[in-house]
Amino acid sequence: MQRCLSLAKKALGNTYPNPMVGAVIVNNNNIIGEGWHKKAGTPHAEVNAINMVQDQSLLPLSTLYVNLEPCSHTGKTPPCADLIIKHGIKKVVIASKDPNPLVAGKGISKLKEAGVEVIEDVLKEEAEFLNRRFYTFHLKKRPYLILKWAQTQDGFIAPLNKKETAVFWISSSLSKQKVHQWRSEEAGILVGVQTIINDDPYLTTREWPGNNPLRIILDPNNRVTEKAKVLCDDFPTLIANKFLSNRKLKKNKEELLLQPFNLQKLMKECHQKDISSILVEGGQKTLQFFIDQDLWDEARVFTSNKKLIKGIKAPEFLVKQNEETQIRNDSLKIYFRESF
Repeated sequence: MQRCLSLAKKALGNTYPNPMVGAVIVNNNNIIGEGWHKKAGTPHAEVNAINMVQDQSLLPLSTLYVNLEPCSHTGKTPPCADLIIKHGIKKVVIASKDPNPLVAGKGISKLKEAGVEVIEDVLKEEAEFLNRRFYTFHLKKRPYLILKWAQTQDGFIAPLNKKETAVFWISSSLSKQKVHQWRSEEAGILVGVQTIINDDPYLTTREWPGNNPLRIILDPNNRVTEKAKVLCDDFPTLIANKFLSNRKLKKNKEELLLQPFNLQKLMKECHQKDISSILVEGGQKTLQFFIDQDLWDEARVFTSNKKLIKGIKAPEFLVKQNEETQIRNDSLKIYFRESF
C-alpha cells in the first residue's frame, strides 16, 4: 500500500478534479504490475496496473492493492470494479472509500457481490491525507484551501510605503521557487485586487515545470485594468466581482458575478466549476478574511531573517504548528486546521 501511495503522488497537480490513485498487483509476493492515474480523462490506476501484467493468466491468483475504492460508474472511463471482476482477481486491498457520491461504497459492494475478498482501511489515514483535496471537495462541497504568505522576523508581510516599480521580496529565491512548485500542484490560485494593483504579478509557474493554476482575482468594484498582466497573457483567469464590467476580455478570461459578494458564494461557484483546490496568496486583508471566516484547511508560512520595524502586519491566527523545515535562511511552518 505504501507503494500505491508513492505511485499516486506522482500525479500531484495533474488529476484534479479526480483523486490521486496508485495500484499494485502482487503474485506470490512479487509485484507483477503497477500503475497510477496520470491525468483526468485517462485510464485509471487499476487499468494501468492490469495492462502492465505480462502473463494475464496470473491475475486470478493475484492480489490487487489500491489506495482508493475502485470506481463503479461510467464517466470518461469504464468502471474499474467491472474490469477487476472481468479478470477474475479474487482479492482486493483498499486504503479508503471514495467520498464521491457516484461511488461511495458502491465499488466495494460490487466487488463483494461478485465474490471478491475485499480488505479495507489499510493505511487509511495516510491515503486520506494524500487525497485531502478530493475529500474536502466532496465532503465539504468546496475547494481545499491553502493559505500562503511570507513574513519578516518581526511579523510584517510588506513595507508601508512601496516603490511603484519594485516588489519587496521577503523570502529567498529558493522559497520563491518552492511557491511556484506549489502553484503547479493546485487547481487555482487566488489574490485580492490590491495585490494586482500593487505588484501586477503573473501568478504562474515560471520557475517550476508544471501546470499553471486558474488565477482567481477578488475584484468587487472592477479595479483591475485591461493592462494587468493577468488579463494580457493567454493563461486562464477568473475575476470575481459585484457587477459585470465593460472590460474587453481576451480568450480564457472570465468575469464571475457574485451576488451576494462573499466567500461562501465564491466557494459554491468554485465547487460547481470543479475547482478542487485553491492556493490563497494574499494580500493581508484577503488572507485575514479567509481566516476570520474559518475558510481554510492548510497554512504555509515563510519567516525570513529580515526585519522591517514598520510595515503591514502578517495575518493573525492561533493554530498549533504541524511541521517546520528550513529553506536557506527562511523557516517554513505548515499548519493544518484538521488533524490530517
